[in-house]
Amino acid sequence: MSTSITFEHPLNERIRIFLRLEHLFERFEHFVRQFDPSATRAAIDALLEIVAITARSDIKNEILKELEHHIGAIHRLADKPGVDPKALEQVLSDLDDAIDGVRHIGSPIGQTAREDDFLKAIAQRSSIPGGACSFDLPHYHFWLIQPPEIRQTRFDHWLLDLTPAFSAIDLALSLIRGSTAPRRVLAEGGFFQEALDLDASAQMLRVGLDASEALYPEISGHKNRFSIRFMAIESSGRPAQRCDDVSFKLTCCVL
Repeated sequence: MSTSITFEHPLNERIRIFLRLEHLFERFEHFVRQFDPSATRAAIDALLEIVAITARSDIKNEILKELEHHIGAIHRLADKPGVDPKALEQVLSDLDDAIDGVRHIGSPIGQTAREDDFLKAIAQRSSIPGGACSFDLPHYHFWLIQPPEIRQTRFDHWLLDLTPAFSAIDLALSLIRGSTAPRRVLAEGGFFQEALDLDASAQMLRVGLDASEALYPEISGHKNRFSIRFMAIESSGRPAQRCDDVSFKLTCCVL
């Protein structure tokens, strides 16, 4: 059985931020469940990146806008033939729960971790290559060798205003990905381009490839048009555009 690989590309700034946060959430959750000090370091690094992103824009408001947009889109589906009303009701309930969870965050998202003196010290030293080693931050080294339950207690505290955001972004991206069925298309000479329907604003592109193709897509796009070049790695290690036709699955996610 062949293995497929999916590449995604955001078509607006909000989804770009959500995808970056999702990537960091997944990295954080992978390492925070491990008890080795090196894994805890990796979890802290991911958490610091999350904190940095959430400090740059009003993530809380962006999440609420996206969830409310989804509610409006789902209500418009209610009268269409073939739509399962029970399924719609469940999705609307999930969206309402996510909105409530985000609205009940009593501070800006990420503020608990952002204002923690311990994490501030690590962030400052981490800007220097190798700056978070044991002689630079002995208190960090001491904390890393504490029992796992002590480290987990601190993580639980730092996540107080992040967990509802994690859940809401996960729900929003899940609905976006499932909003449109993929279609099989052909990139002639390794290149494909298409105009987007301005009346149905696309949020994300998804490109599905068979892993045996040994290709990856370079995607560029905005709300009007997008293009895809399929690249292969040459023996020299440099990428080059594929010259022959490439069949792939394309999803223009619209919700």
